[in-house]
Amino acid sequence: MIKTFLFISLTLFCFAASAQTFTTIKENPITSVKDQHKSGTCWDFATLGLVESEILRTSGKTYDLCEMFVANKDYMDCATHHVRMHGFSQICEGGSADDVLEVIKKYGICPEDAMPAPGSLVGDSLANFEEFRKDFKEIVKYYGTGNNHIFPADTMGGLEYVVRTVPGWQIAVQKVIDKYIGKCPESFTYEGKTYTPKTFAASLGIDWTNYISLTSFTHHPFYENFVIESLHKWRMRPSFNLPIDRLMSILDRAIEKGYCVAWGGDVSGVYEKSDGEYVTKSDFDNNGIAKLPPNIVVSQELRQQQWDDWTFTYDHVMLIYGIAKGSDGKKYYMVKNSWGTQYGRNGIWYMSEDYIKLNTTYIFLCKDAVKTKDLKP
Repeated sequence: MIKTFLFISLTLFCFAASAQTFTTIKENPITSVKDQHKSGTCWDFATLGLVESEILRTSGKTYDLCEMFVANKDYMDCATHHVRMHGFSQICEGGSADDVLEVIKKYGICPEDAMPAPGSLVGDSLANFEEFRKDFKEIVKYYGTGNNHIFPADTMGGLEYVVRTVPGWQIAVQKVIDKYIGKCPESFTYEGKTYTPKTFAASLGIDWTNYISLTSFTHHPFYENFVIESLHKWRMRPSFNLPIDRLMSILDRAIEKGYCVAWGGDVSGVYEKSDGEYVTKSDFDNNGIAKLPPNIVVSQELRQQQWDDWTFTYDHVMLIYGIAKGSDGKKYYMVKNSWGTQYGRNGIWYMSEDYIKLNTTYIFLCKDAVKTKDLKP
């Protein structure tokens, strides 16, 4: 989820030749490449990128929506969940595509310039959570665990202890979030009209309930919903489970029909080659190409094995917006990343079909791109 963890791997074990070229087969409209910088907000940038592309698809209008609005609201929700769970839940910067839609449905959204520029409150030109992540975790854990909720109470049988809520803890946590990320506006002006975040979200013309998360694992039945067991899925929103070949066919048809798709998956694990040698899975090279070593044969069984032994994890979210054919004859997906234009091919990566097939945790897309029969055996 945090791109700085991945940069070290960018020049290691590159399986793609620098001379590789691509011919575009299908390319759907997207908005500009953004830079999450020193923040674990790929889920936020990728999913708002999906929303912006959905607005382009349905209305032809271009918007720059505010990732920090979503981060502010989502982290407060995460803190509230942690306290309600008495400290037994994950606190992190990571999240999933579901989180963004939940925030918009509950709180609305605003344009980028309705909040302080990312990083501006900490002296940086882009989002920088290095201080925030420490202070946020510290204060949330304080209120979610430990003796801060335990108070003495005089009883007839002697001194006992009772647990009660600390008044105003939400205010204290919100102040920390606002300090580093910026305070969310109650109202703002956009193109000469005044909005609240909720009325602005309503004006975008998107049905926020019309999106679905699809996944593919064998430890749960196919053609049923289940919650993916990941530290970053703290909202416990379900995904619909399908065989991987069915999921890939839905992805292809969605792209061909003009839909962009948010992709959550693994870009930083390792492979074990047949000779016992380990190589990194982060074969994102400086030429913007990601593909598997030639001896890896993708199967439903391999996906499950690597998920269960932690070789395959959920650590990044990006936006798939097109399909291309490489000069090596292979099929590739065109992917918008959120590491700025200085990486990949001006911020774009070409990820091979087998790479996507093995490394996908879930895809998140408009339900209109999915046929009813796709969700049945």
